[in-house]
Amino acid sequence: MHITIVMKPQQTVNLPLDYNHIVQSAIYNVMDNGMASFLHQQGFIVNGRIYRLFCFSRLNGFYNIDRHSGRILFPQTLQLIITSPVSAFVESLADGLLQQREIRLGANVIAVESVSAQSIKVKNDSMVVKTLSPVVMYSTVLRPNGRKYTVYFQPGDPGYDALITANLQKKYKAFYGHEAPVGRVKVSSKGVVRMSVLQYKGTVIKGYSGLLQVTGPQKLLQIAVDCGLGSKNSQGMGCLQLQRQNQSSRGVILEEVL
Repeated sequence: MHITIVMKPQQTVNLPLDYNHIVQSAIYNVMDNGMASFLHQQGFIVNGRIYRLFCFSRLNGFYNIDRHSGRILFPQTLQLIITSPVSAFVESLADGLLQQREIRLGANVIAVESVSAQSIKVKNDSMVVKTLSPVVMYSTVLRPNGRKYTVYFQPGDPGYDALITANLQKKYKAFYGHEAPVGRVKVSSKGVVRMSVLQYKGTVIKGYSGLLQVTGPQKLLQIAVDCGLGSKNSQGMGCLQLQRQNQSSRGVILEEVL
């Protein structure tokens, strides 16, 4: 399920350039305490790894960047998309938004203009997607001295598809409780793929944005659309928009708040 939140600020929204942790915090604060506590402290566990099974986009709207201060300014209406296959998460999020009628992003309190939900279904074993936030895929390796370091991958790199496939299979098992379908997911770029370097609570993260062709078992492609593609989805990485020729959808306006 995709939740689209349209926000209308009364004054310019002022955020740091690396604002993912602020949006993530806002999502937790909107939900009821039970759901927020479950996701933050427990989540869905597979082989000792925690998957929170939600993802969100970058903030979308007209903006200005102040390079000197490292801030991004949104003076007008802005939009946020949040995705998850977990119905309890979606219901808690939507209820919280409609009850509170505002969302707090750092020091900014912004009126929620509308909330809408859309169920998007992948129809076959190939899809074209636009990234709404960078896709992150990485591996942690050991140096000869025993110290760990992180290697980030982009579409087309050796081993990228295997990492993407394993990640989706684990998220599938976390959600459904049984093994994922057999088959490899392959990701290729359609045009220019742009690298983004972000920070999340002081940690540097590298991801890639653009138009992607993704092929593989339909059930795993659905997980990618619902949960996000790649790693660090609950930190706002890997949110996807399925292009029209590859999707069927059913949407509803939950409420026009203003």
